[in-house]
Amino acid sequence: MHTTFPQLLLNHARQRPTAAALREKEYGIWQTTTWSDLTRMVEHLACGLHQAGLHRGEHLIVVGANRPRLYATMLAAQSLGAIPIPLYQDAAAAECVFPINNADVRFAVVEDQEQVDKMLEVREQSPQLQHIFYDDPRGLRNYTEEGLGSLDELLAAGAVFAQQHPQFFHHEAEKALPGDVAAMFFTSGTTGNPKGVVHTHLSLIDRAQAGAEFDRLTEQEDVLAYLPPAWIGQNIFSYAQWLVCGYVVNCPESSATVTIDLKEIGPTYYFAPPRVFEGMLTSVMIRMEDASHLKRRLFRHFMDVAQRVGPALMDGKSVGLLDRLSYQLGDWMVYGPLRNNLGFSRVRVAYTAGEAIGPDLFTFYRSIGINLKQLYGSTETAVFVCLQPDHEARADTVGVP
Repeated sequence: MHTTFPQLLLNHARQRPTAAALREKEYGIWQTTTWSDLTRMVEHLACGLHQAGLHRGEHLIVVGANRPRLYATMLAAQSLGAIPIPLYQDAAAAECVFPINNADVRFAVVEDQEQVDKMLEVREQSPQLQHIFYDDPRGLRNYTEEGLGSLDELLAAGAVFAQQHPQFFHHEAEKALPGDVAAMFFTSGTTGNPKGVVHTHLSLIDRAQAGAEFDRLTEQEDVLAYLPPAWIGQNIFSYAQWLVCGYVVNCPESSATVTIDLKEIGPTYYFAPPRVFEGMLTSVMIRMEDASHLKRRLFRHFMDVAQRVGPALMDGKSVGLLDRLSYQLGDWMVYGPLRNNLGFSRVRVAYTAGEAIGPDLFTFYRSIGINLKQLYGSTETAVFVCLQPDHEARADTVGVP
């Protein structure tokens, strides 16, 4: 797919302007942003950043959780030919100094007061960091530091510029080429300073498209974006593949509400490291200890059936009629309600990676009807190196190249 992220955005806005692109939970209510709304937001942000002095080829850091306006900022930067660099929101100020100085960053767009304080501290060692824009204004009313402003102000200024120059955004977006740098991701730096990994529009979109075709992803998918945007895996699942496929990305209200939000959304496409799946299973087992005697007996009986029959059914193998009927009864009484309670009632494809997953843990989820698979990837390869095909998922492999 020889295109760019801004062009993918504009295509969705033309073809399905009223379809949902993003949802964000705010004060307990899911707010929807359509592709048309998103494109207008990106245009105004791009115009505002242009007025602020962001030039083609420059770097801009984005620090925060998964927020629609931070996603839009990345698209706005890419539309101008600038290069967004997502940084981890839980990194200390000292850890941000090297990436900012290494990439000679003048612009930062951050989520809230915590990140603003961090960037102001970074300025002592990175004096070139001239502009800091924030999404959430709470606690920042009395901040008067030079170069500090809100995204609301940036959007308002951009809207005026866009009205005066209605073709500016589209002309800038059309200048982007597939071979242009789209984003930079810094590695963990466990053996030294972090290393900046540069990806083009082509490299990210190519991997996103390959993964989407492998798992037959469509615009009908729902994804919960809860992992750090600075991790390239989250960027592929909730940004690159989102723009390639046009599905809906859902942003939780906070890290504390992820479990609740997972149940409310019921994603169809899901990724989590093994520790998340392990935590879910532990929670299930603890709750079963407090259940009635009858419920515990039913759970143990049907989990025995699931362990015996479930993996074979997931792999498309034939099983005996009695086992199949027992499993269907178990699905009605135990597995279905359990999937619903975990937030996996609609999941079609689930992946885990990052570390080895225990065979028992892997088998548990597949046995109750969750299509959990493994993948192997790296920052340098834009995640996908090996993937497990449907009906060929095993705990001791990571799939095929």
